[in-house]
Amino acid sequence: MKLWLLVPVFSLILTVCAARSPYQTVLQHSRIRGRQQGPNVCAMQQIKGTNKKYFTNCKQWYHRKICGKPTVITYECCPGYERIPGEKGCPAALPLVNIYNTLGVVGASTTQMYSERARLREEVAGPGSFTFFAPSNEAWAALPAEILDALVSNVNIELLNALHYHMVNRRLTSEELKHGSSFSSMYQDSHVHIHHYSNGIVTVNCARLIKPDQHATNGIVHVIDRVITAVSNNMQSIIDIDDDLETLRAAFAAAGLSTLLESEGQYTIFAPTNDAFAKIPRETLNRILGDPVALKDLLNYHILKQLQCAESIVSGTPMETLQGTSLEVGCDGDQMTLNGKAIITKKDNLGTNGVIHYISELLIPDSAKTLLELAEDSPVSMATRLFVDAGLSSYLTGSETLTMLAPLNDAFKGSVTMTPDLRKVMKNHILKQRLSSKSLYHGQELETLGGLKLRVFVYRNNLCIENACIAAHDRTGRYATMFTMDKVLTPPVGTLMDVLKVDDRFSQLVGAIQNAGMTELLNQEGALTFFAPTDEAFKAMPQADLSRLMRNPQQLSGVLKLHLGEGLLVSGGVSSHTRLTPLQGDKLELGVRNYTVYVNKVPVVDADLMATNGVVHAVNSIIKPLAPKADREQADGPAAAPPAVDSRRFRNDDLFEKVLRSHSSRTMNRSQ
Repeated sequence: MKLWLLVPVFSLILTVCAARSPYQTVLQHSRIRGRQQGPNVCAMQQIKGTNKKYFTNCKQWYHRKICGKPTVITYECCPGYERIPGEKGCPAALPLVNIYNTLGVVGASTTQMYSERARLREEVAGPGSFTFFAPSNEAWAALPAEILDALVSNVNIELLNALHYHMVNRRLTSEELKHGSSFSSMYQDSHVHIHHYSNGIVTVNCARLIKPDQHATNGIVHVIDRVITAVSNNMQSIIDIDDDLETLRAAFAAAGLSTLLESEGQYTIFAPTNDAFAKIPRETLNRILGDPVALKDLLNYHILKQLQCAESIVSGTPMETLQGTSLEVGCDGDQMTLNGKAIITKKDNLGTNGVIHYISELLIPDSAKTLLELAEDSPVSMATRLFVDAGLSSYLTGSETLTMLAPLNDAFKGSVTMTPDLRKVMKNHILKQRLSSKSLYHGQELETLGGLKLRVFVYRNNLCIENACIAAHDRTGRYATMFTMDKVLTPPVGTLMDVLKVDDRFSQLVGAIQNAGMTELLNQEGALTFFAPTDEAFKAMPQADLSRLMRNPQQLSGVLKLHLGEGLLVSGGVSSHTRLTPLQGDKLELGVRNYTVYVNKVPVVDADLMATNGVVHAVNSIIKPLAPKADREQADGPAAAPPAVDSRRFRNDDLFEKVLRSHSSRTMNRSQ
């Protein structure tokens, strides 16, 4: 075939694939999974312990779960085919008969029986072209006895009207059942409402089509899982006449949202009942009801932008609300869930412009909460208690625009009691302005309620404020924002030299710095990272070698400058193979293993001692340059023990002279 002839063929194939409906896509996947069983066999997933079956998509096939419940695979004839004894699969097409007879062979024999009683048989067996959304036998059995009795006791009117509402006076295949469409039924032209979801599920008035596309000579049958009723009220009218939604009705009116509920659309409302409102502390509820902005956010948080019937949900899915954030709508067996909680007490109250699901708990979005309320449902309970104990409650419950830096519970070690010093610390965890982490930049200064200026450090893997890094997404409340921090903030109280002088672990290092003439360097403005050897590191050296080093200021300066990196790097900014350039030498390589930072294979024993001109990380060993081979092979954390060194390869020089000889040669090469 010539190339120019292939082009229209490929175009046709692409057009057909693009036009395939979600249901047809899932059906095709079920065909593929069932083809080893023979022709026209579809793989179905049946929830264990129930009669609920679904055509399977790729995700469900591998997870073998629907609504969190395990499934078993069954193989059935695909729509329109039947088995022949002795032959594999379903090789025969079902013979086309009229709708009345089709009802008897597709699991809708009860509908067939009621059609006979209501004198509808002549119509659905005669000439015409109809679509019949036929309730399954189980759907009729599930009707409350009083409703079923009322229908069948007046077969000429009530039952006939009910069946006519399940019919459309034209043939509609699943391809034509578009999402959001509606069609006039044969009962007073009342509309039936179609939703065709991306997961392949199709519903009519929120009843799932369980056996679609059962063709007949005079139309088509779609078997559905419940008996449907006419829809005539919009969502505002439904809420107006339901006494269980009295508080919600008043809230919608106060927020000016009644017009939305009367307008055209396809919404989903998770409607809190009166009891749901009553569970909220009176003070909190009154605050929200009296704040038009918070009230509107709260109500919009209960409304999805799209109509979502309960039967369309087969797993947890985030769905956007009118408030702008998402709810996770899911299911657990027969129960519909919100954010993982089974709080939906009544499903699928369908209106002309949406569907209402009743819930037993009020959903309060972050945007309607105070700082204290944000903290109460976060893993920062220890910090929350300390803020209150420090006398800062008014900031947590008030209307000032602030940002709270709340350390995780794990950041506090042991029991913590309030002291004057801790009160100052907590006050410095509240910033004077409302911020978003997305607006922070490197070098930015943030002022606290205590009057301190905190620095922002932006790293490839983290966003940090002083020694603490942001550990979770922002929580943005009504007036203020909460940043969850991985550590308690320790703002700087002096220069690098000041930090070392007040810490007894660095007494020998302070003397070495003074001997090397580096005091001014560690006191001047700048941004340095000091991997500071403790007294233990110096003690590990032979005394003669240490004495000789201390008498040679040039060598001593070279060794200390290898421990000083350019730039300020807190431990939270260290990732795999992070590099720093030392003030003397080639490079410092850092990594993290088991929550410990390593620099040139030496573990940091105490990190993030903050200074105004840098940060100190304590090490218990003297840092040495990495040899070229080790440089290539270094992984995060400690390396294997180094190979034994042949003493004949070296003169009896001390370690520092060997280290500094390499530094000196590099310096000479640069000067040449």
